[in-house]
Amino acid sequence: MGKINSAITEIYRIDNLAARDQWVNRLHPLAKLISTIAYIAILVSFPKYDVIGTISMGVYPLLMFQLADLSFLDCIGRLKAVLPLVIMVGIFNPFFDTAPVMIGSMVIRAGVLSMITLILKGFFALLAAYLLIATTNIEKICFAMRLLHVPKILVTEILLIYRYISLLLGEAERITQAYALRAPGQKGVHFRVWGSLAGQLLLRSMDRAENVYDSMLIRGFQGEFSYLSGDIRFRAADLVYGILWIGAFLLLRTVPVLLMIGSLFI
Repeated sequence: MGKINSAITEIYRIDNLAARDQWVNRLHPLAKLISTIAYIAILVSFPKYDVIGTISMGVYPLLMFQLADLSFLDCIGRLKAVLPLVIMVGIFNPFFDTAPVMIGSMVIRAGVLSMITLILKGFFALLAAYLLIATTNIEKICFAMRLLHVPKILVTEILLIYRYISLLLGEAERITQAYALRAPGQKGVHFRVWGSLAGQLLLRSMDRAENVYDSMLIRGFQGEFSYLSGDIRFRAADLVYGILWIGAFLLLRTVPVLLMIGSLFI
């Protein structure tokens, strides 16, 4: 029960972060979405042995955490369930890519470099995605996706899945609480009732989801976000934000900035 409640709380905390009145939150969601997509696309384009170039792309998330007044440690805490998967992606590279590579006076396997690069790419991509959802609520992200002509059915699915997750978790918490009251002293849920409880969870969640969706239809929802277009205007600041960051990403991709800076101190 504690895990379910903490998961619901985390969803609400992310929503509260996105609802803050920070300058980053006020930027047009299209500018932030395009910048995030461009960042991830350029990030993954680095060669698999280019560790220095990949590290240089960390400038964006680290700087944005400061500018957006977000806690980096809180982000790591929220991503701790995903980070092991990121590490596992390239952990076997040293065993398969055994070509020797000279780094100064040391000789290491090329797989070590590709492993580090893969881990950094995954880590930075997660940070960029977190920055997006922590500064832009789900409706504005979906609004920006529709401006990019992402199919309406896909955008609607993303919106409804995000909204229904909290409903599903809420129903799961109520069911487990009811079970705990009927089975005091028992740790967890007995495996014999897993099937019936899962069926109840599915049926109750579907009923709640139908009610929510009917309410959305009554309010005129048809998969579009025209009600946001009147409140959100694309301004010069949004254009400057997108151009500056995309230009910075391209600069970091084409110019070895960290090596140039390091050469100044040698």
